[in-house]
Amino acid sequence: MASTQSRTLVHAPQTAALRKLAKKRRSSAMPGEGDTVRISIATTVVLVVLWFCATHFGWIKPLFLPSPGATFDAFVSAVKGDTQGNTPLLEHVELSVMRVVAAFLLAVVTAVPLGIAMGTSRIARGIADPLIEFYRPLPPLAYLPLIVIWLGIDESAKITLIFLACFAPLAMSAKAGVRSVAIEQINAARSLGATRWQLLRLVVLPAALPEILTGMRIAIGFGWTTLVAAEMVAATAGIGQMVLNASNFLRTDVVVMGILIIGVLAYAFDMLMRRMERALTPWKGKM
Repeated sequence: MASTQSRTLVHAPQTAALRKLAKKRRSSAMPGEGDTVRISIATTVVLVVLWFCATHFGWIKPLFLPSPGATFDAFVSAVKGDTQGNTPLLEHVELSVMRVVAAFLLAVVTAVPLGIAMGTSRIARGIADPLIEFYRPLPPLAYLPLIVIWLGIDESAKITLIFLACFAPLAMSAKAGVRSVAIEQINAARSLGATRWQLLRLVVLPAALPEILTGMRIAIGFGWTTLVAAEMVAATAGIGQMVLNASNFLRTDVVVMGILIIGVLAYAFDMLMRRMERALTPWKGKM
């Protein structure tokens, strides 16, 4: 008994010191840092409970908001292919993901080099900046008819519409990343005899990479928001087309189910981009 008390007295100052150190670390951390998984899970649970209560007690009519059970039943039916055109849900998802990914990758390989060129060359910036700034605020539905006239109603029109939605934020973020490079870094590399290509590869690109990755996250989000508009162009399959067809027949359960699927897919892509951002720029927020 005495030995137990003595061990407790010995460990008590150590425990107090550890608590003090943890408190000091929390106070010295950046605002907003910390794990948010539990908060996010609790928020999701609360929203689902509110959804269930609003439909179960009749606060909102099923025509405007179907119950979670009805939405799940619509999901099961869609998996079996019980949708307009008898197209299984997996095929809808595959086509939509293919369109978004193809347009996004095409935007990455074109917009990022253009943004870097705009950030490093006044000639490139003078040529491309007015064009991008002109079409960037335009909603995709504004130039959708023009794309249909130019490209028809096949896959190229849909991918082009999503590509244009992804292109502008990527180019602007790449340009902003290049322009944010400290002049001291550039002068230090020049003093060591770095060529223009070495300066771009070893100084400018690493410094601009966080901005470029942030732009990629924003661009993939714009791609998903433009998906429904893109699949309005005579598409026979795709999540957006499935949602539009369901809305014509007042199938609110299918509409909500499609919206949830788009949200889950977009969130999964965003989580993937966050992991890539942490892997490629481990120094971000620590300097």
